[in-house]
Amino acid sequence: MAADLRRYNDSMALNLRQIEVFRAVMITGSVSGAAQLLFVSQPAVSRLLSQTENRLGFALFERIKGRLHATAEAKKLFQEVQSVYAGVQRVNAMAKGLGDNRHGVLKIVSSTSVGQMFIPQAIATFRQTHPSVRINFMIMSYAHLLERLLDHQADVGVITSPMEHPNLTVERLSENRLVCLFPVGHPLEQREVVRLEDLRNVPLITYDKGTPFGALIEQLYEGQGLPLQPVVEVGSPHSARALVQLGSGIALVDEFSVKNESERLSMRPLADSPVVQINLVWHGLEPVSQLTRAFVDVLRESVQRVESPAQPTQAAARPV
Repeated sequence: MAADLRRYNDSMALNLRQIEVFRAVMITGSVSGAAQLLFVSQPAVSRLLSQTENRLGFALFERIKGRLHATAEAKKLFQEVQSVYAGVQRVNAMAKGLGDNRHGVLKIVSSTSVGQMFIPQAIATFRQTHPSVRINFMIMSYAHLLERLLDHQADVGVITSPMEHPNLTVERLSENRLVCLFPVGHPLEQREVVRLEDLRNVPLITYDKGTPFGALIEQLYEGQGLPLQPVVEVGSPHSARALVQLGSGIALVDEFSVKNESERLSMRPLADSPVVQINLVWHGLEPVSQLTRAFVDVLRESVQRVESPAQPTQAAARPV
């Protein structure tokens, strides 16, 4: 009994080609019109239409005064077919959008130093060519950033500290060093290179020891056997830069953060500076989406612009 019922159901099932022919006849109202729409011969359409009716067990069309007219059953069936085609069109549109990197959600996390300006600038550039992509961007601590990436709550992370985990892939984006940042006219402006000894009697703005920059500078001072005596501790180079602009002291920041600094501040290289590396991080056990790859390309282009800014050129004078 079950086998007989299954054979009966199979005998009534339509394949995609039969559904396509039926829809074409319904839309155009004739066999010839359906043949033109599908780029096939009229006999082929007639044959498939006849096979469809035989499989269904009822007529789809009646010929009245030389013209095809859809039966009541065909009209009901056509409503479902249209729903199916609408779904197929949505699938095709989604597939094309994913292929073109135009749709979807991109989740980005970053450490504070690069998250204040660099990532927002890259997002603004990315949205010029991907306006339909919804972006979720969060600045967070090392521990929370690691958790987001491992739990698949972020597609890509950008950090200024080392990150190692067997499930993560880390790729270098940029390398830079520390510089000493101070107001224009400060005595340190007379030096070509600033050493830690030069900062003994100046108000130093540094970072909380729990931050990557705080740990880096603490190691730097300990390595040279010098006391670290800050007047202010902040969470990021951008906060330190703001305090320097307000005249609250001088700060050690990564040069990447102040490449396009305003004229109110000056900077000098720090002698024996450690390398500050900016890294891209993503989950290493899954393929990287095309959307993520497109954003990473924008990040790389942004780094190139920061590291090698275009020099202004003067147009040559021409005789009138």
